[in-house]
Amino acid sequence: MSETFTSVSQEEAGFRDRVPLSFDLDADICVIGAGLAGLTVALEAARLGASVAVLEGRHIGWNASGNQLGTVMPGFALPLMDLIERIGLEDARELWTLSKEGAAFVRANASEVNMPGIGVSDGVLEVSNVDAGDRLISRLQMLNEDFDTEVEGWQVDRVREALKTDHYFHGVYYPRAFQVDGRKYVHGLAALARRAGARIFEDTPVVSIDHSGIRKRIVTPSARLRASHIVLAGNIHLGAPLKRLSETLLPVWRYAGVTAPLGERLHEIIAFKGSVMDSDGIDHFRVLDGDRLMWESPETTWAARPQRFAGAIKRRIRTIFPELGNVEITDIFGGATGQTVHGMPQIGQLRKGLWVASGFGRQGMNTSAMAGQMIARSILWGDERWKLFSPFELVWAGGATGRVAGQLVGIWGRASSAAAGALARYRERARVKDRQREARLAEANRAAGTGPRRAPPGVRPRPAPPPKAAVGAAEPVGHEDRVSQ
Repeated sequence: MSETFTSVSQEEAGFRDRVPLSFDLDADICVIGAGLAGLTVALEAARLGASVAVLEGRHIGWNASGNQLGTVMPGFALPLMDLIERIGLEDARELWTLSKEGAAFVRANASEVNMPGIGVSDGVLEVSNVDAGDRLISRLQMLNEDFDTEVEGWQVDRVREALKTDHYFHGVYYPRAFQVDGRKYVHGLAALARRAGARIFEDTPVVSIDHSGIRKRIVTPSARLRASHIVLAGNIHLGAPLKRLSETLLPVWRYAGVTAPLGERLHEIIAFKGSVMDSDGIDHFRVLDGDRLMWESPETTWAARPQRFAGAIKRRIRTIFPELGNVEITDIFGGATGQTVHGMPQIGQLRKGLWVASGFGRQGMNTSAMAGQMIARSILWGDERWKLFSPFELVWAGGATGRVAGQLVGIWGRASSAAAGALARYRERARVKDRQREARLAEANRAAGTGPRRAPPGVRPRPAPPPKAAVGAAEPVGHEDRVSQ
């Protein structure tokens, strides 16, 4: 089904009938934040029979949850080998299985019956900016054998058949990964949660939280709420009541744009139908609506108007796919994610009855779904798998200094990726030239008759003379010697 990623309708964005909390309320679970993680907690808990209230300071999906490309695949932002090194193979396997369950949760809900027009399409391709064939083989073996994940390795020729650019080399294809319309999914998730019995209150910022005692107390501008459990799913926007928790996240704004229709030339240059992302985390793009290109690339550690980055996105598209020329950007959007220092999400119980589901920057939609399921089941079923995330503590992200450092690291990472890619392409061109030179030399030798010659038919080659005896070696007694004796 075609998918449109322009501005959201008034009704879909929640501007109509946005109901703030205006009366005191009791609930089993209070979720703070109506993004992907918070709404998943609400949906799962309501399905399991709990009374749930969701408090959102603005409106559903107003930030990163409603402004993302909608790619769903297993895994985390922390590279797999680093994850194994930190917690061991067995625990890494369990976490990976949980991430696959999160992806399955999204797929189960993102149906045309539940969310009309969600536009599910299959396949995600991760491409390398450098020639990394050896590393690719070992990674494929690990994913297939140790982590039970269906993947395919794509050689350079196959990658470049699907993507007409010399910027990419090998690729890893995830056939069971998929993508959805991200904006429609977050609003569809809210509709499912309401249908299951959860109550969602927008325009309801939290003023203070008292998490002591059995019944926690939450104060809003016009009402109070009491709950046995509080789930903090507000990302970097938890604000004054939980400033110390917010400061464990590095705020990163990422921006994306959608081109005007590009016609048939887009399919000639980008034949792959799913999402494409590079292994360095620089670019993430896919074709949508038939002949438009959605591209995510620039990022900052400060808030800025998304329209400022239209030129940067155009230049990036032209750099990777010069044959597309100077495309027109018709829609641009962005949102702030919270990234942790260790690269893993924050999932678990901070103290009895106080839970956190945050830090999903660069983690993907699967991890927010996984966190929501896990926390709801922990509260209502006693599922303790959230303890697998205990090794990844809450670490201060450095405040303003951390944001400056994060921006510099991002700039350095992009520059080093560009340099490594340029060097890889230079080496590839040099190898091609060497092969061409050798082929021309061999052809010239054949034409001049100076190449290695073969013996004429029927003529046996003369045997090579026997090797000389080594100096000092005993010589056999000859016929003449025997006579003289």
